[in-house]
Amino acid sequence: MKFGRVIGTVVATQKAEGLEGIKLLMVQPLNDQREPVGEPYVAADATQQAGEGELVFVVASREAALAMPNSMVPVDQAIVGIVDDVDILP
Repeated sequence: MKFGRVIGTVVATQKAEGLEGIKLLMVQPLNDQREPVGEPYVAADATQQAGEGELVFVVASREAALAMPNSMVPVDQAIVGIVDDVDILP
């Protein structure tokens, strides 16, 4: 799992079967210090609750497809959790 921050939404009038009703969000990948790293990407929101500006964790590849309500849909990235708080121990 990787940290990301939701930076926008994607509107698609046509989606693959199984993705109807699933939000597609733009995610900026973050490093462990929650600083931007790499290029933003589109992720399907498996939580159905993520919104712009939220810190989320994302899974990729087959795990992304399995995280969706209808498993094995064609997604490469999926938001699987919304982070409430991060505590780093000294």
